[in-house]
Amino acid sequence: MHTSVTPLLAGCRVFVSGGTAGVGAAIARAAARAGASAVTVSGRGAEVGEAIAAELSSLGADGRYMRTDLADLATTRTTFEEAVALMGGLDVLVNAAGLTDRGSILDTSEELFDRHVAVNLKAPFFLMQAAVEPLRDAGGGTIVNIISSAELAGPPHLAPYVAAKAGLAGLTKNVANALARDRIRVNGVDIGWTDTEGEDRTQRRFHGAGDDWRNQAGKTLPLGRLGDPDEIGDFVVFLASPRSGVVTGSIIDWDQLIPGAYSW
Repeated sequence: MHTSVTPLLAGCRVFVSGGTAGVGAAIARAAARAGASAVTVSGRGAEVGEAIAAELSSLGADGRYMRTDLADLATTRTTFEEAVALMGGLDVLVNAAGLTDRGSILDTSEELFDRHVAVNLKAPFFLMQAAVEPLRDAGGGTIVNIISSAELAGPPHLAPYVAAKAGLAGLTKNVANALARDRIRVNGVDIGWTDTEGEDRTQRRFHGAGDDWRNQAGKTLPLGRLGDPDEIGDFVVFLASPRSGVVTGSIIDWDQLIPGAYSW
């Protein structure tokens, strides 16, 4: 006897900030494959955004792209509200956008610090705030924040990034507590070193990396390779879906390096 399996996000309306590239785009694709009825991605690049929206539609979802610069909070909120109206509501919010420009405690300017806070902390804060009403209207839902294992300490050259992402980790737990009675689950994923087009640009721009940097990086890691955005996408879909049960307020380590461990 064969039984049908309901897709994890069947009929869900999903908004993914930073969904035009990298981990965000992988999450958006995974949501569409998991049966989401509508998936809206936001980002700054119109050409890639429209391409992702078309791809999402080809996967069976109502794919949309909304141009957004997360450093512009007023426009970000307006865009989000428009997206929710076009989708007819909201069931899942994923804050996947991130800025990883380098800066240490010694050389970070006030402008760089403010940009990190604006994109990595302030925008997720107010997108979650804006999501509460439509999620309540839907009878509950889920929020997943893409954080970083670096929030636990991180390398010296990511000081403002760590400051903002650590703030997002704490905020995730606070919001989960605040919204639990509304049946809105809020979780975070501390992702490790991941192979994205953005990471490729960062390695070349800030570290002078050559074409073989992925192979060289893999040699330093226990499993011999960087993380895969598609694997993260599938995991986030599970966490955003009813299949993950009552889990809320959790910051899950999605990495091959164990926090607090050491070589032996």
